[in-house]
Amino acid sequence: MKRILYVPTQKNLLNILGEQDKNIKILEKTHKVQIYYYPIPTGEGFEVEIIGNKDGVEKTFLELQNMSTSTNKMKVEMMHTGYFKKNVSLKKYEYLTFTGEIIKPKTATQLLYMENIDNYDIVIAIGPAGTGKTFLAVMSALLKFEQGEVSKIVLTRPVVEAGEKLGYLPGDLYDKINPYLKPLYDAFFILLGQDKLRRYLDEEIIEIIPLAYMRGRTLNDAFIILDEAQNTVPEQMKMFLTRLGTNSKLVIAGDITQVDIDNKQNSGLVQISKILKNLDEIKFIFFNEHDIIRHKLVKKIIKAYEMWEKISD
Repeated sequence: MKRILYVPTQKNLLNILGEQDKNIKILEKTHKVQIYYYPIPTGEGFEVEIIGNKDGVEKTFLELQNMSTSTNKMKVEMMHTGYFKKNVSLKKYEYLTFTGEIIKPKTATQLLYMENIDNYDIVIAIGPAGTGKTFLAVMSALLKFEQGEVSKIVLTRPVVEAGEKLGYLPGDLYDKINPYLKPLYDAFFILLGQDKLRRYLDEEIIEIIPLAYMRGRTLNDAFIILDEAQNTVPEQMKMFLTRLGTNSKLVIAGDITQVDIDNKQNSGLVQISKILKNLDEIKFIFFNEHDIIRHKLVKKIIKAYEMWEKISD
C-alpha cells in the first residue's frame, strides 16, 4: 500500500524529518514502512510518500500528519517511548480535581492535543473511543476559565440514536434528550464534584445543550466543545463552526468509525476533514489505539473490530 502526504512548506517538512532525518528513520523502523520525500515540480510544497502494509502506512500517515503542522518541538521518539522526555513540562496541563487527584495527559498525542488547543482557535480531534478527546477538552476549558481566559463553557452534541429510538424514551422533551447529554456531565463531575458543577450550571458558567439549540447564536468569550461530531450532517457542522465569536475557542471531537446517521459519508466530521484540511488556522489531531486510556481490553476490542472490518471489506 502507498499513501502520499502533502506538506505545504519547508518548515513543515523539517518538522517531519527531524535532525538528520531521525524522525522518519524511527517511524520506518517502528511501523516497518519506507518513507520518501521530494519537492513538487511546480514549487508548491513537498510530497511525502509512505509505502508498506496497510496498517503500518495508516499509522505512519497519521503521525506524520500531526507532526507536519506541530508548533512545538516534540519529537517523534516521544511517541514510542511510552511517555515523555524530561524536558517536556506537563505542569501547565495538570488539573487538580475536587478530590485532590492530579490529572494530566498520559500520551504524547494527548499532550500535543492540549498544546494545540492553546495555540489554535479551532481544534478538531478524530480518533477512537477512550482516547480522551472530550475529557481533555473539558479539562482545557476549565483551566482556561479558572485562568480568566474565557467566561463561559458550552458543550453540545447531536441527539442521534445509536440503535435505539428516541421516541420510545419516557417523559417530555427534556427527559428524552437528557440521557444523550449525560456523558458530558460525567467529565465535569469527575473534575469539579457535584456541588461545584451544580453551581456552575446554575450560574450558566457551564451550559450543556443539544446541537440543534445552537442555531442563531454567536458565542463570545467562550470555550465551545462539540462532542460526537461524527453524527452531525454537513449543514449542522457548518452551523456549529460559524457560532465562533470573539475571544472564543472551538473544539470538535468525534470517531469516524462510529457514525450513527444513515449515510456515513454524509457525516459532517468526515467532510470537514477534507474541506478544512488546508486551513493553517485550524488544527487536526488524530488519535489511535495507543492513546486509549480506558480498560486495557478496550484497545484489544477496537483492534479486533478494525481487523474484522478489513477482512469484511
